[in-house]
Amino acid sequence: MTEPTAPAPPGDPIRLLAVRDTPLSLDEVYAAVGDDAAGGTALFVGTVRDHDGGRPVTSLEYSCHPDAAAELRRVAEKTAADFPVRALAAVHRTGRLAVGEVAVVAAVSCAHRAEAFAACERLVEDLKHEVPIWKHQVFADGSEEWVGAC
Repeated sequence: MTEPTAPAPPGDPIRLLAVRDTPLSLDEVYAAVGDDAAGGTALFVGTVRDHDGGRPVTSLEYSCHPDAAAELRRVAEKTAADFPVRALAAVHRTGRLAVGEVAVVAAVSCAHRAEAFAACERLVEDLKHEVPIWKHQVFADGSEEWVGAC
């Protein structure tokens, strides 16, 4: 488990980043990106679904590399540099999760909604493809599968 980094310095749009083995809070992430200059906030919630590739999923487990938090920060910094982000937050869960549980929450606030949507989409896509978090899925038939980079 990786805890959040130190509080953001004044002016830093990255407000909350964490990889945790405890349940995630949508309210915590949403509150972290509150900004009076933001006219749009995009919030993404990823949950464990009951199927993958046409096969029923019963549960899954996320694990991460020790550098996951540093890579999450790198991804967040890139998003903040590429978009007019007022505030950004992302948390990812590790450990065993059941179908329906929250696996990831990301939020971005910007002056305008289109910017917020685009920045949040980039943040989530880059997190999924670049942060070393792996998913071990268990299927109803007893078979298992590892999926790289969450």
